[in-house]
Amino acid sequence: MTKQTIPFTVDHVGSFLRPQAIHAARRQVKAGTLSQEGLREIEDAAILELVAQQKAAGIKGITDGEFRRGFWHIDFLENLNGVTGYVPEAGYNQTFKGKAAPSYNIRVTGPISFNQEHPFLADFVFLKNAVETDGEHLAKATIPSPTMILRQELLANDGSGKIHEIYPNLTDFYTDLATTYQSAIQAFYALGCRYLQFDDTNWAFLADANKRNELTKKGINPDEIADICRDIINQALTNKPEDLTITTHICRGNHASSWLFSGGYEPIAEALFATNYDGFFLEYDSDRSGDFSPLRHWHSPNSKVVLGLVTSKFPELEDRQAIEARINEATEFIPLENLSISPQCGFASTEEGNHLTNEEQWAKIQLLQEIAKDIW
Repeated sequence: MTKQTIPFTVDHVGSFLRPQAIHAARRQVKAGTLSQEGLREIEDAAILELVAQQKAAGIKGITDGEFRRGFWHIDFLENLNGVTGYVPEAGYNQTFKGKAAPSYNIRVTGPISFNQEHPFLADFVFLKNAVETDGEHLAKATIPSPTMILRQELLANDGSGKIHEIYPNLTDFYTDLATTYQSAIQAFYALGCRYLQFDDTNWAFLADANKRNELTKKGINPDEIADICRDIINQALTNKPEDLTITTHICRGNHASSWLFSGGYEPIAEALFATNYDGFFLEYDSDRSGDFSPLRHWHSPNSKVVLGLVTSKFPELEDRQAIEARINEATEFIPLENLSISPQCGFASTEEGNHLTNEEQWAKIQLLQEIAKDIW
């Protein structure tokens, strides 16, 4: 297995539908009838089963399904030094085009740094021990991008934040975000992680025409923010170990089959493809994603672009020939050897999950495998 094979031809974003045993266990924890230790044992068993299911489905880069999380991002961010989870007065992300997400968010409460006792490290060790027994599979860790904190504090602040008191000079804020993630990368690497993914809705926020207009009215230039995000990410990736693959997933929001942002990649493509990621998971499952023309800004032959042409939001299976035609269309901009395919997002970015069954979830993966056999 070489670095050039990752992302894999058929890959996935990370999260899978939680089994009912986990949902029931979490209800018991809230009711006080089950301990955290008891919950973890149930999660352990579910993750071991999921690992086996992924291998059976032909997946090479294997995650824990994000089974231990409530949110795709907050669980990681609130365990960084200087970041605190809280319940806002208004519901979190009420702008979802569908069901609102649970009311919980993060804010910066002090100087930011990486917590060397971060619980995600132990979670990764469990996954790696479960996965890498045959040399054919790789444990994949997924965490939110550092720019998710920037967006929360500077672009979508609900008024409760005090970022300018903590960081009178915002350049120091940007530097701390980058160095925090430098430390995170090294910590995961030291534990044997060789495939790490940064999940990011910030780029989609900056590409959405309505959000761009809102920022402009506030006196914020979205193009300048995009350049700042590019620089933070590239600084975070500085000194990345050569044999570690780090990718990103650009998401337009994913909760209970609903979404947050709309718009093609053109406004942010140049800055996005100037980041030094090894792979870019891009959502291309609906008209909201735009066309492939922004891919002309891709210029790194050592990286891959993963086309999220199969939706994780709805159970209906896509037309196989139509998906294959779109892959061929994308080769006008990127060579086939630099392309992969995946679901457009995870199946459960929040613990509730999207509106499809477990069987329908795996049917999506099977469709991708069949398409890959035809194309590659």
